[in-house]
Amino acid sequence: MKLRSFDGISMEGKKVLVRVDFNVPIKNGNVVDDTRIRAHIETIALLKASGAAVVLLSHLGRPKGIRVDELSLAPIAVSIRDLTGWDIKFISDCIGEEVRSAVENMRPGEVTLLENTRFYPEEEKNDNEFSKNLAEPFDLFVMDAFSASHRAHASTQGVTAFLPSFAGKVMEREVSFLGAVRDFPREPLVLILGGAKVSDKIKIIRYMLPKSSHILIGGAMAFPFLKASGYGTGRSFNEEGTENTAAELLISARKSGVEVILPVDVVVSDSSLNGSSSFTVKAGDIPHDLMGLDIGPETTILFSRAMKKANTILWNGPLGVFENSPFGEGTRLIGEAVSRKTAEGAVTVLGGGDTAAAANLLGFSAGISHVSTGGGATLEFFEGLDLPGIAPLIVG
Repeated sequence: MKLRSFDGISMEGKKVLVRVDFNVPIKNGNVVDDTRIRAHIETIALLKASGAAVVLLSHLGRPKGIRVDELSLAPIAVSIRDLTGWDIKFISDCIGEEVRSAVENMRPGEVTLLENTRFYPEEEKNDNEFSKNLAEPFDLFVMDAFSASHRAHASTQGVTAFLPSFAGKVMEREVSFLGAVRDFPREPLVLILGGAKVSDKIKIIRYMLPKSSHILIGGAMAFPFLKASGYGTGRSFNEEGTENTAAELLISARKSGVEVILPVDVVVSDSSLNGSSSFTVKAGDIPHDLMGLDIGPETTILFSRAMKKANTILWNGPLGVFENSPFGEGTRLIGEAVSRKTAEGAVTVLGGGDTAAAANLLGFSAGISHVSTGGGATLEFFEGLDLPGIAPLIVG
């Protein structure tokens, strides 16, 4: 998949609208985690250096089409200044006369941040007139928000009908890495899946199954598979109505010659907050009054062995309740094993969201070929879907 790049395009004096994803946690008016902000700095810096006047557009949270002061992007302008030293301006709207006037008076190399697009209900409706108003002051559009590309919104898709549109560097990098793994993986491919719900991963399993040699399943989503295999799961989270689906997927994998590896031992406790009472049991021996909260040491060995010959590893979903240190050990150990495979030359990709958060918290993100910025977008990409924020950028 080749995207239209702004490399080689004359940007001198152009007014460029850039869709970024600054949907970051803010507490007491301060940005708590600036990872997504830092990801977009390369695109912004390149456009600045090329002589463009750069205007940034993003959503934040779910204000449901009304102005919510706590969801203003104003603190993000401060965060960008702190990160870069740029004299970035903030405008408390994203359309209208104030925006038009400010953009018209911008000089080459200047950067301006507009207010939350979701303060308007027309944003999520992908309203044509609202899209036209967003685009009106600009010469070009750069879509850099891969993590929002699964949304057919005015600021991700609608504006492309009114402006020449290009992919930013985050978007290019995401599509390059994820596209290679999805469409042309170097075999053998090992798929690691965790998180809470089977329903979130069904389509990934079905789409990637023919390309995989092994599927390793941990986290709470392992319990419907264990239950379908005849094991009791105690009080473990077990997504309702997914046991039959798990059984069908196990049959499909067997018919395709793909080995599905489930936990053989789990760390259990009476609560995800009570690490002091945790201990390890065989997967078939989970006490009826306890819950499984992490894969056990035998499972980490089994998973690591399955990765020995892998040339590509795709991982989406943590393997335990990693936020609580007693239940993050399985995820950490598998993360270290994946990092070793990266050092040996394997292509390793982590889906975004909780997987990326776990990699950052547990200290193995630097050892991965690519950690995606996407959550839902990454999931949908690996379901083989055409994402509405990417489709207008595809060349050919």
